[in-house]
Amino acid sequence: MIHEPHNIRGYVDSPDLQRKLYRRTLLIVVISQIFGGAGLAAGVTVGALLAQDMLGTESLTGVPAALLTLGSAAAALLVGRLSQRYGRRLGLAAGFLAGGIGAIGVILAAVNHSIVLLFASLLIYGAGTATNLLARYAGTDLAKPTQRAKAISIAMVSTTFGAVAGPNLVEVMGRFATSIGVPALAGPFIIAAGAFLLAGMVFFIFLRPDPFVVAKAIYKAQSDPGQSAAAQTKSHKNNNRGLVIGATVMILTQIVMVAIMTMTPIHMKHHGHSLGDVGLVIGIHIGFMYFPSLITGILVDKIGRAAMSIASGGILLLAGIIAAIAPADSMFVLITALALLGLGWNFGLISGTALIVDATDLATRAKTQGTIDVLVALAGASGGALSGMVVAHSSYATLSLSGGCLALLLIPVVIWSHKKQKVVAPDSISVN
Repeated sequence: MIHEPHNIRGYVDSPDLQRKLYRRTLLIVVISQIFGGAGLAAGVTVGALLAQDMLGTESLTGVPAALLTLGSAAAALLVGRLSQRYGRRLGLAAGFLAGGIGAIGVILAAVNHSIVLLFASLLIYGAGTATNLLARYAGTDLAKPTQRAKAISIAMVSTTFGAVAGPNLVEVMGRFATSIGVPALAGPFIIAAGAFLLAGMVFFIFLRPDPFVVAKAIYKAQSDPGQSAAAQTKSHKNNNRGLVIGATVMILTQIVMVAIMTMTPIHMKHHGHSLGDVGLVIGIHIGFMYFPSLITGILVDKIGRAAMSIASGGILLLAGIIAAIAPADSMFVLITALALLGLGWNFGLISGTALIVDATDLATRAKTQGTIDVLVALAGASGGALSGMVVAHSSYATLSLSGGCLALLLIPVVIWSHKKQKVVAPDSISVN
């Protein structure tokens, strides 16, 4: 249960204070996401390579992505529940701080060549990546229904700055790590540790008053005092169809993106590309995962969640086809494929997230969001774990084509839902 501070009452009664807090919350989210983006990029770029180096085998190189994503799943559930009970501030701060501790553990594992510590640390490190995604919801707590996708996109686009810089510092951090006696592939996790810890401190120190606590107070004040608790629950219950479709969109896009992205560094290394080349390709991929977000958010609000979800499926199919036919020595074609992979994921995540926010009630919103992100994380874990096996027993081209075809399932699912029922927001806070 969230205890309402005395100063929250002023925000409940003042639309002007609500607008100011909404803008301030977005600024805090932007700052934290810049750090968070740099933190998540480390594991994406070199996690599989570090495991391959320590394990001495390729068939298990998808395991780090799976562990990282399983850790993300557990963290999403815990951060969602913490946020529902105590507000976004404590939930998000705890998640980022755990991610920073996990990154430190990865560094220690590499120094001591401990596989057990590496796997345990990657699980904990996953808390940072989960929190980085969950932070996108914080900006929506005080947003109008017509502002929600844009608020999500502002949080995501700010992640770009750190996320693109991180992979392109792989070689620099590798040299720095070597100079202090740390294996080169653990270098990016030095950035991750500092970045996640800073992101957590930004939320803990500056996210006051908590936007979710304020939103809950507004929601409570706008409820009909004459209505029974049962009647209020019935009139404000979650839109289950919207939840199912939003979750499906995010799950499918996550599986496809994680599977292809995880094995791209391995595929490139096999064909003689340097760590710098890997960092460039993954950096551009992550840039396209986040940088188009501001435009994507506007499009999702303007032309609809369904249309952008269908576009996501088409773009991911195209990405899979290009990745499958790309000449191994062609940086340009690989970059194009991974850029489209990031863009398709971006469309799917923002449209799916908007569907989830539209379909959830404030009484259970943060907890429900965390639970759905668990499913998204588990989907990513499956994609990451299976990707190494598919490539080891077949090829990177087979993996890419399979992922692209899987993304096509988005189209019939969304069309079916759209025909059955248009998704509408069950509640809206009067924030003018």
